[in-house]
Amino acid sequence: MKRSHIIAIVVIAIAAAIIISSTGDAGTYVTFDQAKEMAASGKSNDIHVVGQLLKDDAGHITGIRSSADNMSFTFVMVDEKSNQQMVYYNEPMPPDFMRSEQVVVIGGYKENDVFVADKILLKCPSKYQEETVEASI
Repeated sequence: MKRSHIIAIVVIAIAAAIIISSTGDAGTYVTFDQAKEMAASGKSNDIHVVGQLLKDDAGHITGIRSSADNMSFTFVMVDEKSNQQMVYYNEPMPPDFMRSEQVVVIGGYKENDVFVADKILLKCPSKYQEETVEASI
């Protein structure tokens, strides 16, 4: 085998190893209970939790508190198993946060049983949702 073929195979193997190692836990969502277990075992960053904002019986979002300077805020999120958790985000509230259907917080437990989010991803209602249109002739 030629030396150039061996080098090409080694480069491809290294690239494949990098891709596999970087996508090992991407896209895995956990509940807040699982996130606490992960934090207790030493993983305190890049935990992905998906859920919804806490709503009252009338459907209004509750549990959101902004800081005095509006540069950070806390909110209550409900995960897939109906566990409620206070989440702290050290950035201003994202646009359309109050309209989001689902929220993904990426971060971890750092202090006082509060989940500290480094990133927030929102799934907002689509303006392109299919609607039934009735036409009269």
